[in-house]
Amino acid sequence: MSPSKPAIKAGVPPPTSISVLTGVDDATLSRALSNEEPNAQRVAWDRFSPMVRGIVRRSLGPEFDADGVVQEVFLCLFQKIGTLREPAALRGFVMSITVLTVRTTLRTEIRRRRLRRWLGVQQETEPKSLRLVPEDLDSRQALARFYEILDKINPRDRMAFVLRFVEGMGVAEVASALDVSVPTVRRCFTRAWERFTLLAGRDPFLADYVSALRERESS
Repeated sequence: MSPSKPAIKAGVPPPTSISVLTGVDDATLSRALSNEEPNAQRVAWDRFSPMVRGIVRRSLGPEFDADGVVQEVFLCLFQKIGTLREPAALRGFVMSITVLTVRTTLRTEIRRRRLRRWLGVQQETEPKSLRLVPEDLDSRQALARFYEILDKINPRDRMAFVLRFVEGMGVAEVASALDVSVPTVRRCFTRAWERFTLLAGRDPFLADYVSALRERESS
């Protein structure tokens, strides 16, 4: 005798399968998350975690363990999904949560890094990958100098710089992610750009990268 199928309560639709949810648009997935459908969180993780992890790692640097921050982003997403007014804007919502979480983490992490440098304490682990920032930076020393300079930029301006010049996002996208106006984000670009290029231009490991960046932005 074959096993019977589990009974479905009257008026309660069966959960949508992962394969079906994987193919839906962001608006449908957003509604599934709001309705706490069993497979929705897994699909959201699969869809957005590469983007979130990339931003976290490129913003905080390769020496930082990104997994904890990524998990915190998704925990916040699942808790706040009910506040999203436009379901189709799910990707932007995830981006905003990621940026806010990274900025909060940066405030603590930058202080720790400065303390380590002041005490002469070296990071124990080697960078996991050199492909976390533009491919122009092809040495560990250049990568380390890149993040040392970013540590001298305030968290909001730093996030604007990374999203614009590393992630390649448009001005309006960055403004939306940072939840500021376009004029404000342009001021963030300007401050971060001037500080970064001033300091990096003096560094022999980053001079070529700065030249390439200036040429790209002027074209």
